[in-house]
Amino acid sequence: MSIIRLMGIDPGSRITGYGIVDMDGPRSRHVASGCIHTASEHPLPERLKTIFERIAAVIRDYQPLEVAAEQVFMHRNPDSALKLGQARGAALCAVVMAGLPVSEYAPRAIKQAVAGSGAADKLQIQRMITLLLNLPESPQADAADALAVAICHGHTRQTLNRLGGIAAFSGRRR
Repeated sequence: MSIIRLMGIDPGSRITGYGIVDMDGPRSRHVASGCIHTASEHPLPERLKTIFERIAAVIRDYQPLEVAAEQVFMHRNPDSALKLGQARGAALCAVVMAGLPVSEYAPRAIKQAVAGSGAADKLQIQRMITLLLNLPESPQADAADALAVAICHGHTRQTLNRLGGIAAFSGRRR
Protein backbone atom coordinates (compact mmCIF):
# COMPACT_ATOMS: atom_id res chain seq x y z
CA MET A 1 0.00 0.00 0.00
CA SER A 2 1.26 3.49 -0.73
CA ILE A 3 1.33 6.52 1.50
CA ILE A 4 -1.11 9.30 0.65
CA ARG A 5 -0.97 12.83 2.04
CA LEU A 6 -4.33 14.23 3.10
CA MET A 7 -5.38 17.66 4.34
CA GLY A 8 -8.32 18.36 6.61
CA ILE A 9 -9.95 21.76 7.03
CA ASP A 10 -12.11 22.96 9.92
CA PRO A 11 -13.46 26.26 8.56
CA GLY A 12 -14.26 29.32 10.64
CA SER A 13 -14.47 33.05 9.99
CA ARG A 14 -12.18 33.85 12.96
CA ILE A 15 -10.18 30.61 13.22
CA THR A 16 -9.75 28.07 10.43
CA GLY A 17 -7.95 24.90 11.43
CA TYR A 18 -5.88 22.79 9.05
CA GLY A 19 -4.25 19.42 9.48
CA ILE A 20 -1.97 17.38 7.24
CA VAL A 21 -1.53 13.63 7.72
CA ASP A 22 0.19 10.89 5.79
CA MET A 23 -1.97 7.77 5.64
CA ASP A 24 -0.37 4.37 5.16
CA GLY A 25 -3.26 1.95 5.20
CA PRO A 26 -4.96 2.34 8.57
CA ARG A 27 -1.95 4.12 10.07
CA SER A 28 -1.76 7.89 10.10
CA ARG A 29 1.22 10.12 10.77
CA HIS A 30 1.04 13.79 11.72
CA VAL A 31 2.80 16.03 9.22
CA ALA A 32 1.60 19.51 10.17
CA SER A 33 -1.32 21.33 11.73
CA GLY A 34 -2.25 24.79 12.82
CA CYS A 35 -4.75 27.57 12.81
CA ILE A 36 -5.33 30.53 10.57
CA HIS A 37 -6.38 33.43 12.78
CA THR A 38 -8.18 36.38 11.28
CA ALA A 39 -8.69 39.67 13.08
CA SER A 40 -12.35 40.09 13.98
CA GLU A 41 -11.98 43.87 13.70
CA HIS A 42 -11.17 43.49 10.00
CA PRO A 43 -14.00 43.48 7.48
CA LEU A 44 -15.20 40.02 6.44
CA PRO A 45 -13.85 40.27 2.85
CA GLU A 46 -10.32 40.84 4.21
CA ARG A 47 -10.67 37.86 6.54
CA LEU A 48 -11.85 35.68 3.64
CA LYS A 49 -8.82 36.78 1.60
CA THR A 50 -6.54 35.78 4.48
CA ILE A 51 -8.17 32.34 4.72
CA PHE A 52 -7.86 31.82 0.95
CA GLU A 53 -4.20 32.88 0.84
CA ARG A 54 -3.13 30.90 3.91
CA ILE A 55 -4.88 27.69 2.79
CA ALA A 56 -3.26 28.11 -0.63
CA ALA A 57 0.14 28.50 1.09
CA VAL A 58 -0.38 25.36 3.22
CA ILE A 59 -1.26 23.43 0.05
CA ARG A 60 1.88 24.72 -1.69
CA ASP A 61 4.07 23.92 1.30
CA TYR A 62 2.79 20.41 2.07
CA GLN A 63 1.44 19.17 -1.30
CA PRO A 64 -1.56 17.10 -0.14
CA LEU A 65 -3.13 14.85 -2.78
CA GLU A 66 -6.68 15.15 -1.43
CA VAL A 67 -8.53 17.51 0.89
CA ALA A 68 -11.51 17.01 3.16
CA ALA A 69 -13.58 19.69 4.87
CA GLU A 70 -16.21 19.76 7.54
CA GLN A 71 -19.68 20.54 6.23
CA VAL A 72 -21.49 23.58 7.54
CA PHE A 73 -24.03 22.81 10.22
CA MET A 74 -26.94 25.03 11.17
CA HIS A 75 -26.24 27.62 13.82
CA ARG A 76 -28.86 29.24 15.99
CA ASN A 77 -27.56 32.53 14.67
CA PRO A 78 -28.11 32.88 10.89
CA ASP A 79 -25.40 35.57 10.66
CA SER A 80 -22.83 33.16 12.15
CA ALA A 81 -23.88 30.41 9.74
CA LEU A 82 -23.50 32.78 6.80
CA LYS A 83 -20.01 33.86 7.87
CA LEU A 84 -18.99 30.24 8.46
CA GLY A 85 -20.24 29.32 4.99
CA GLN A 86 -18.28 32.14 3.42
CA ALA A 87 -15.10 31.16 5.28
CA ARG A 88 -15.60 27.58 4.14
CA GLY A 89 -16.08 28.83 0.57
CA ALA A 90 -12.83 30.81 0.70
CA ALA A 91 -10.92 27.74 1.92
CA LEU A 92 -12.51 25.46 -0.68
CA CYS A 93 -11.75 27.94 -3.47
CA ALA A 94 -8.06 27.68 -2.58
CA VAL A 95 -8.32 23.89 -2.75
CA VAL A 96 -10.12 23.90 -6.09
CA MET A 97 -7.68 26.47 -7.52
CA ALA A 98 -4.88 24.02 -6.65
CA GLY A 99 -6.71 21.34 -8.65
CA LEU A 100 -7.27 19.03 -5.68
CA PRO A 101 -10.30 16.82 -5.08
CA VAL A 102 -12.46 17.75 -2.08
CA SER A 103 -14.57 15.48 0.11
CA GLU A 104 -17.00 16.75 2.72
CA TYR A 105 -18.07 15.20 6.00
CA ALA A 106 -20.76 16.04 8.54
CA PRO A 107 -19.46 16.98 12.00
CA ARG A 108 -21.15 13.93 13.59
CA ALA A 109 -19.51 11.57 11.07
CA ILE A 110 -16.08 13.03 11.83
CA LYS A 111 -16.57 12.69 15.58
CA GLN A 112 -17.87 9.14 15.16
CA ALA A 113 -14.86 8.16 13.02
CA VAL A 114 -12.29 9.56 15.44
CA ALA A 115 -13.83 9.33 18.91
CA GLY A 116 -16.43 6.59 18.45
CA SER A 117 -19.30 8.94 19.28
CA GLY A 118 -21.01 11.49 17.06
CA ALA A 119 -21.66 13.56 20.19
CA ALA A 120 -17.99 13.85 21.24
CA ASP A 121 -16.96 17.28 22.48
CA LYS A 122 -13.89 19.28 21.45
CA LEU A 123 -11.82 18.03 24.39
CA GLN A 124 -12.55 14.38 23.50
CA ILE A 125 -11.51 15.05 19.89
CA GLN A 126 -8.27 16.69 21.06
CA ARG A 127 -7.48 13.71 23.31
CA MET A 128 -8.20 11.16 20.59
CA ILE A 129 -6.13 13.04 17.99
CA THR A 130 -3.24 13.22 20.47
CA LEU A 131 -3.48 9.44 21.00
CA LEU A 132 -4.08 8.45 17.37
CA LEU A 133 -1.20 10.54 16.06
CA ASN A 134 1.08 9.93 19.07
CA LEU A 135 1.57 13.66 19.60
CA PRO A 136 3.61 14.97 22.54
CA GLU A 137 0.81 17.43 23.41
CA SER A 138 -2.74 18.21 22.35
CA PRO A 139 -3.08 20.50 19.35
CA GLN A 140 -5.29 23.57 19.55
CA ALA A 141 -8.98 22.61 19.26
CA ASP A 142 -9.46 23.85 15.67
CA ALA A 143 -6.26 22.16 14.49
CA ALA A 144 -7.34 18.93 16.21
CA ASP A 145 -10.72 19.17 14.46
CA ALA A 146 -8.96 19.58 11.10
CA LEU A 147 -6.74 16.57 11.80
CA ALA A 148 -9.89 14.62 12.68
CA VAL A 149 -11.38 15.57 9.29
CA ALA A 150 -8.24 14.32 7.52
CA ILE A 151 -8.23 11.04 9.47
CA CYS A 152 -11.96 10.54 8.88
CA HIS A 153 -11.37 11.01 5.16
CA GLY A 154 -8.42 8.62 5.18
CA HIS A 155 -10.43 5.88 6.86
CA THR A 156 -13.48 6.46 4.66
CA ARG A 157 -11.28 6.43 1.56
CA GLN A 158 -9.66 3.17 2.62
CA THR A 159 -13.05 1.54 3.29
CA LEU A 160 -14.44 2.67 -0.06
CA ASN A 161 -11.34 1.34 -1.83
CA ARG A 162 -11.82 -2.03 -0.14
CA LEU A 163 -15.50 -2.11 -1.07
CA GLY A 164 -14.64 -1.19 -4.64
CA GLY A 165 -12.18 -4.04 -4.72
CA ILE A 166 -14.77 -6.41 -3.31
CA ALA A 167 -17.38 -5.19 -5.79
CA ALA A 168 -14.96 -5.60 -8.68
CA PHE A 169 -13.99 -9.08 -7.48
CA SER A 170 -17.57 -10.26 -6.84
CA GLY A 171 -18.69 -8.90 -10.22
CA ARG A 172 -16.33 -11.19 -12.16
CA ARG A 173 -17.76 -14.04 -14.15
CA ARG A 174 -16.65 -17.50 -13.29
